[in-house]
Amino acid sequence: MSRIKNCFDKLNTGNRKALIPFVTAGDPDPALTVPLMHAMVEAGADIIELGVPFSDPMADGPVIQRAAERALLHHVSLRDVLGMVATFRQQDDHTPVVLMGYLNPVEVMGYPAFAAAAENAGVDGVLTVDLPPEEAQVCAGELRARDIDPIFLLAPTTDDERIKLICEAASGYVYYVAVKGVTGAGNLDVAAVADKLTQIRALSHLPVGVGFGIKDASSAAAVATVADAVIVGSVLVKQMELAQSLKQGTEQHDTITAGITGLLAQMRAAMDAIV
Repeated sequence: MSRIKNCFDKLNTGNRKALIPFVTAGDPDPALTVPLMHAMVEAGADIIELGVPFSDPMADGPVIQRAAERALLHHVSLRDVLGMVATFRQQDDHTPVVLMGYLNPVEVMGYPAFAAAAENAGVDGVLTVDLPPEEAQVCAGELRARDIDPIFLLAPTTDDERIKLICEAASGYVYYVAVKGVTGAGNLDVAAVADKLTQIRALSHLPVGVGFGIKDASSAAAVATVADAVIVGSVLVKQMELAQSLKQGTEQHDTITAGITGLLAQMRAAMDAIV
């Protein structure tokens, strides 16, 4: 059984919802990423989405774009990110890790080589933002052959036919983008999210994670009333920027970790309080 399925099965048994934080690997420098991953788990994260830095992150808003730029200043590559996951696995063999990024670095490495390296590192899922299901058969096949879940996005504008197509191509969970636009944009309409999730669940039994627009504990709790997972990114990544005035090193890392884990702990408590 994959770590992702096992995670959702355990949460369902306890009538709890998954909290999935996103951070960009290597932001603001590579030394922080693995310790931060462990700290997020301690703060209540169930699954970690780890962004692979890319020079043209077209689906992301300014906050996460700048995170990729900061990571790329340290020349963080896809292989470096896989190395971070492998290091994380030395202490944590149960928390699922999903890589989220863009197709170009994967194509440069090659699908078979990437799938093998991801398996060896301990990656559990891959969400490639700019890879549509119609073009994903080869990549998804390589991942599935190594028990890695290909994860896809659904949007407010996705119709029934395409929902079915995407969910048939996916495993692990699907990621519902709750607002139109890039990451960090728009206001969250939980009633509209609930309506769309009803539509999705009529066509698929996969867990549905909801992201984009979740900014605090109250919005996380509201989404947890209707979704299987709450995915939070921009508000966490913003903590990296807030610490930029501090000199790089221990003080900066401690400030970032405290800010992110504080937000996650608040979200975890609010989500658990609804059940």
